[in-house]
Amino acid sequence: MPDLDARPNEADFRLLEKDKYTFSVLRRILAGPCDWVRTDHERLILCHSEAPYPVWIWTRDGAPEADQADAFAAVQAARPLMEGYRYNMKYDLAEDFILRARALGVKAGIVMNLRAYSCPRPVAPGHPADGHMHVCTEADTEEAARMIGQFQSAVADGQRSEEKNRNKAADCIAGRAFFLWKDGTDRTVACCSFKTDGDMASVGSVFTLPAFRRRHYAENLVYQATLQAAARGLLPILYTDGDYVPSNACYEKIGYRRQGVLCTLAAL
Repeated sequence: MPDLDARPNEADFRLLEKDKYTFSVLRRILAGPCDWVRTDHERLILCHSEAPYPVWIWTRDGAPEADQADAFAAVQAARPLMEGYRYNMKYDLAEDFILRARALGVKAGIVMNLRAYSCPRPVAPGHPADGHMHVCTEADTEEAARMIGQFQSAVADGQRSEEKNRNKAADCIAGRAFFLWKDGTDRTVACCSFKTDGDMASVGSVFTLPAFRRRHYAENLVYQATLQAAARGLLPILYTDGDYVPSNACYEKIGYRRQGVLCTLAAL
């Protein structure tokens, strides 16, 4: 395995421009503090922001076997499959990882099919929802943190601390980029946010409280948040679970178009 640098540089960000949509999150987290980074600035970029999130692994399209072997060796040395880590990567690399894991007596497989979307032209929802979008201010920090915590519980294997949820809420609120949907009785029923990444706005934390689903709240909220991003001259993007038909249909109805695919791999 070649020597890998623990510090990204401009070469890494140039490499990620080739996969602008699918690896936009990796590009964003590389720019901030991370638990673990390894890169050769040419063929491999590996990055783990923090638990409970997946390790991101970038390789070239059609990466040769040597690159795939180096990627597997690097993550096994620091973030091994057997310890429950998950990995976001291209499909050809996932197929290679599955075979290499099998040789070690570990069964691995794809646990999520990721789809990257962008929204060049927002489309108004066909189904209006009662209530309105609320742009959070500092006074909403605790409520926003509570919604983030519930979102984490619903989608992640582990949870962030209350302090980290509060910090994330405060960071988004400072950029006027955390949004709540208030229903007709002014109850908070849904949330979403976006993070700026160069000329893009990455929409995330899309969550509707279980008791209020199937009322088009998320569709209307994401549409309104998308307009907010577009008004700032940003291209809205997001990731979805490719196998969850309702959310994909929801985003496509309001103008999101598929730009690329990835997968999440884990030990089974």
